[in-house]
Amino acid sequence: MTNSRVAIIGGGLGGLCLAQGLRRAGVEVTVYERDRTPGDRLQGYRIHIDPTGARALNECLPPELWETFLASASGSGRDFGFLTERMNPLMVMETPRGPDPLDNHHSISRVTLRELLLTGLSDVVRFDRTYERYTREPDGTVTLHFADGTTENADVVVAADGGNSRVRKQYLPHARRIDTGILTVAGRFPLTGETRAQVAPRLWRGPNMIIPPRGCGMFTAPQEFGQRDAGGDGAGDYVMWVFGASAGRLPTGLSGMNGQELRDTVAGLVATWHPDLRRLVTASAPESVSLLPIRTAVPVDPWPATNITLLGDAVHSMTPMRGIGANAALRDACLLTRALRDGTDPVTAIAGYETEMREYGFAAVRRSLRAARQFVDDSRLARVAFRGALRLAGRMPSLRRKALS
Repeated sequence: MTNSRVAIIGGGLGGLCLAQGLRRAGVEVTVYERDRTPGDRLQGYRIHIDPTGARALNECLPPELWETFLASASGSGRDFGFLTERMNPLMVMETPRGPDPLDNHHSISRVTLRELLLTGLSDVVRFDRTYERYTREPDGTVTLHFADGTTENADVVVAADGGNSRVRKQYLPHARRIDTGILTVAGRFPLTGETRAQVAPRLWRGPNMIIPPRGCGMFTAPQEFGQRDAGGDGAGDYVMWVFGASAGRLPTGLSGMNGQELRDTVAGLVATWHPDLRRLVTASAPESVSLLPIRTAVPVDPWPATNITLLGDAVHSMTPMRGIGANAALRDACLLTRALRDGTDPVTAIAGYETEMREYGFAAVRRSLRAARQFVDDSRLARVAFRGALRLAGRMPSLRRKALS
């Protein structure tokens, strides 16, 4: 495949990981990204990289960038708490740490990881190139058409352009994303020396799933970007909170509300919860509060392989409830790198990649959707059973390990 030209549409984590892997393998690759500059996407949060994602990065990145990743990421050995709405612990689960970083969980700023993945690709990533459509040429190559009127030609095209992928809409128009009927409101509680003292340490020492009696849920996670452990608070640190419920349990008109109105609405819905959880909401700046409808891909039957393929959210976008979307995209990038690096015929290589990717990718979509529905389960009996199961697992190490896996 070393003589083939690979075009990647989209410069997110999956697309850039693929570019690093192909570049390392000596494959000619170009990334087309609609952002005008590398600094246009300086928003985000810390993401969880599990062992699958870590192995993908290790295989695709040059050794020096892998070491940079390890130096930039913090060990995700924090406890993950399952709590009632009154802050009573159901189960606290610790992520184990071992000597091999490939077997460990890591936490890193999304912005930092993207900057790392861009390193060394200045001649590969072309910014300010908004992809619109493709056409096929008689010789089997693909012509890419961009919003500025320019075109580019490629032997292989990889859609890495996210959940609203324009490539997918043309290539696999039957592959749909749907609304789950779940709405979430997210906000940020600023973390400073003063505000840390205002809430229980459990809320800023690790992520938590808040499980009330029925119909809704809340997820909280500290997002720390500074060097607090070295002394002083890191600028911009915060606790992210996400309140979710099925649309039928929420007031109408949420989509038209501003940040303050959304914040006040959630504050009313958690009025009987523990004061520290209410404080996370009420002390969040209105401009940090936003409405996030939850969407998911619909698994589709296998399609005939061609020299166009997809990775990450472009093909198997999933709800954020299990936090595995980024890791699935990195796994895609690693698997596709191997296929294109080792295969002599691109279509045959892509067919093998897609067979494996569909299996684990759509399995993750289904698990993620199941977790999202459990998050807002309206059955009191089911919620009582779930909370009871968590309490039991909290007392039995073997069940805790199973829950972690």
